[in-house]
Amino acid sequence: MTHPNLDNQSGTVAVLGLGPMGRALAAASLAAGHPTVLWNRSPAKATALVARGAILAPTVADAVDRASVVIACVINYEAVRAVLSGLERPPSGTFVNLSSGHAAEAREMAGWAAQRNVNYLDGAILTPAPTIGTPAATILYSGPRTLFDESLPRLESFGGSSAYLGADVGTAAAYEMALLDLFAMSVGGLAHAFALASTEGIAPTAFARFARGIGGLLPDMADRFADQLTSGAFAADISTIASAGSAIGHVRDAAAARGVDPTPLQAVQSIIERAIAAGHGGDSYARLAQSLVPADAVEAAR
Repeated sequence: MTHPNLDNQSGTVAVLGLGPMGRALAAASLAAGHPTVLWNRSPAKATALVARGAILAPTVADAVDRASVVIACVINYEAVRAVLSGLERPPSGTFVNLSSGHAAEAREMAGWAAQRNVNYLDGAILTPAPTIGTPAATILYSGPRTLFDESLPRLESFGGSSAYLGADVGTAAAYEMALLDLFAMSVGGLAHAFALASTEGIAPTAFARFARGIGGLLPDMADRFADQLTSGAFAADISTIASAGSAIGHVRDAAAARGVDPTPLQAVQSIIERAIAAGHGGDSYARLAQSLVPADAVEAAR
């Protein structure tokens, strides 16, 4: 039985999951003036949002039954399926999954939706919860274009850029995983660098001054990688893989001498050594990205 306050609310946004990101999405929806229904396993998390005008649904079914757009923002795709498992009938509105996972999971979820005649979009939030509802937010979407266009007036309330990436429902998740890869490796490198600096008595604030400069090199490097990987030509205009191998060796030795775990450096060194062994020592760093992926996997993706 549907909650009486939820009947016949055309244009309602339902938010399933009230972690920090779910609460931010719901708050942005309310701020934009959209009727907003909430569901969470722990109802107490909805208190502040209800005070601002949101409706707390007693069950998932009550939340999704009359919503035009249903937003799921939980820990992973398995949790999404668990949340929806008790529904006697599928969502009638467009179901937008903003939970984190990889492309294969997104496509599997789309298959689940298709079997139940559910209109499904997949999405990936690229910025932290405090950005939601501000110009700094970035959310990627993939799936049927018509569903994205129809849902956009609600999705735009989350702020910033709502980027549509195409009909392949796994594309948004694929971008998210690759970007998380970059973030995770960058954070790991930053932590390792601060650790190494600390063993030489370098103050964190003093080191940060120069660490920012290294970070500033990445935007131009990303563009060069993209250009060279697209063209398939890896001219080493700035530096070579062989020189990188030498530099990594120095850093590995420095870390080992100071008792800093050299494992992350050894992993990078292994990648470089494989590229050199394959005859690519004189190429640019961008060649390393190609070297990491088997040729048949690249062809299959195309």
